Amino acid sequence: MSIEPGVFRAILGHFATGVTVVTTLEGDRPSGITVNALSSVSLEPPLVMIALDRRRFITPTVRRVGRFAVNVLAEDQHPLSDCFAGADVTPGRDAFCGAAWTPGPTGLPLLQGALANLECTVLQTFSAGDHDLFIGRVDTLAATGRATGPLLFYRREYLSIERARTAAVEGKPEA
Repeated sequence: MSIEPGVFRAILGHFATGVTVVTTLEGDRPSGITVNALSSVSLEPPLVMIALDRRRFITPTVRRVGRFAVNVLAEDQHPLSDCFAGADVTPGRDAFCGAAWTPGPTGLPLLQGALANLECTVLQTFSAGDHDLFIGRVDTLAATGRATGPLLFYRREYLSIERARTAAVEGKPEA
């Protein structure tokens, strides 16, 4: 059975995702790309997984460098998401999308104003279709404490959350 890529994309568009920018540093040149394929893998040790399209310039850079940062974008940072999503096969965008950044504790570029930043070391890489899956050990993490929600993506648009009501999560309590 063959599934048309456009149909697959449309169906998965019904799943809301958070928006991040994955960054790395090769020499003194920062690189970044918008990524919504991020997942927690393990709490002990802290591991995350990102999926990067092999056709994008940043994928071989992450392979070579063996490190990446995940910057969880705030809801007002959609211009950064748009710019980093325009990452072509070559890193020809204007000076890192004009993003203000600082080197994190391990030296990776961390975007200022992000809700949270994680610096990771690649432990394993898997080939899956047209993407590479990178399992990263979280070496440092920080939440900025901004009083805003995360940037969300749903059906090819940014999604705003109105905080009119909340519901407690039921199930197994966290230890």
